[in-house]
Amino acid sequence: MKIIVTGSLGNISKPLTKQLIEKGHDVTVISSNGEKQKEITSLGATAAIGQLEDVNFLVNTFTGADAVYCMTPSNFAENDLISYYRKIGKNYAQAIGEAGVKRVVFLSSFGAHLNKGTGIIVGSHYVEQMLNELPGVAVTHMRPTSFYYNLYAFTGMIKQAGFMAANYGGTDKVLWVSPADIAEAVAEEIIRPHGPKIRYIASDERSCNEVAAVLGKAIGQPHLQWNIIPDEQMQTGLETNGVPPQVATLLVELYAALHSGILAEDYYQNPPAVMGKVKLEDFAAEFAAAFSTNN
Repeated sequence: MKIIVTGSLGNISKPLTKQLIEKGHDVTVISSNGEKQKEITSLGATAAIGQLEDVNFLVNTFTGADAVYCMTPSNFAENDLISYYRKIGKNYAQAIGEAGVKRVVFLSSFGAHLNKGTGIIVGSHYVEQMLNELPGVAVTHMRPTSFYYNLYAFTGMIKQAGFMAANYGGTDKVLWVSPADIAEAVAEEIIRPHGPKIRYIASDERSCNEVAAVLGKAIGQPHLQWNIIPDEQMQTGLETNGVPPQVATLLVELYAALHSGILAEDYYQNPPAVMGKVKLEDFAAEFAAAFSTNN
């Protein structure tokens, strides 16, 4: 199959590209960074250097493809992240339609069943709706849960304050996922002519207290705690650390949705048949290695 992979050589797209090439597929990787071209070709893929904001570039790159993996890269430089998601989603939909692509796998998120109250994830909701309107296209929305690597954001706090804190935590149950498990699931879906409309992906389920205990043990701080703070304090903390106010507001709303449980409601009604392979303890080893080298 001729498959287009967006996301350059990111945490999901790189292992996905490797898996698809190993299975004998013709893979083109889209990247906005020309410096990535050499690494992309070294994997055995074709590099397509261009911008997702450029619809003509997308149409030309998508033309002749059997399947496309679409993701919306994080762009916190955008003041209005939801509008940014809408813009990229519209470009994807237009390019898929004009290029005649019949199979699409979109990296969405758990919580995308909701059209409000989930912060940044509302953007994924809108993109899902756009892609659903494409006639004659088999679309699967991959809905991963909370990424393990988001926990790296607590590194500085742990070193400076000796604890973890957010407007979710404590006994809150959180579903965690590894990019490696997401890549494996996408690789399974994208080669199918048709797939489930929605597929959830998770690697482990732990309370935030358990997460703190496992990470703390790995870094030599066995009494590490994960405290819950008010939304207002979370907002102030994010802004103090340089997060633009509008983005901070969306993040606070997202974390509040984790705390209330609404983010995972549909997941529990449609859980994955199997959990991913990478467990919290596996990630903790990576976290500890990064923690010891991060000054």
